[in-house]
Amino acid sequence: MQVQTVTIREATENDLEAIIALFADDPLGGHGDTNDPQALPDYRAAFRKIATSPNETLFVAERDGEVVGTFQTMVTTTLTARGASALIIEAVQTRADMRGRGIGAAMIGFAVEKARESGMRLVQLTSNAVRTDAHRFYERLGFSPSHIGFKMKLK
Repeated sequence: MQVQTVTIREATENDLEAIIALFADDPLGGHGDTNDPQALPDYRAAFRKIATSPNETLFVAERDGEVVGTFQTMVTTTLTARGASALIIEAVQTRADMRGRGIGAAMIGFAVEKARESGMRLVQLTSNAVRTDAHRFYERLGFSPSHIGFKMKLK
């Protein structure tokens, strides 16, 4: 594996088109993401909602001035475990031509370190059941498939 030097930073609205392109290029996601300019207002509204949330942060990984990856984090606090907080990682995506270069590991490592610094009890994420390569990747980084997730699509 060739490790690439990346900068991980909070996303800005100027990154939006590059982030959308990452999701639109994902054949396994099945979310209907698109580069169609008519969809941009929906993405912009979602970005602004995330950006103003005190518990959500959207990040990008940048290499040589280009966005090469993205992920989102959310903090949740429950009454279980005496009110402990957990960091949830979502929407992890590395640009197709940059995979296998350590960018995904850098993004996940960044998120885990942020959780440690904040005193979180755990870091959790879900992964589409068909993404077997991603499952091996997450296990290699120390995650274990300890739970089964369920979803109900409403739209």
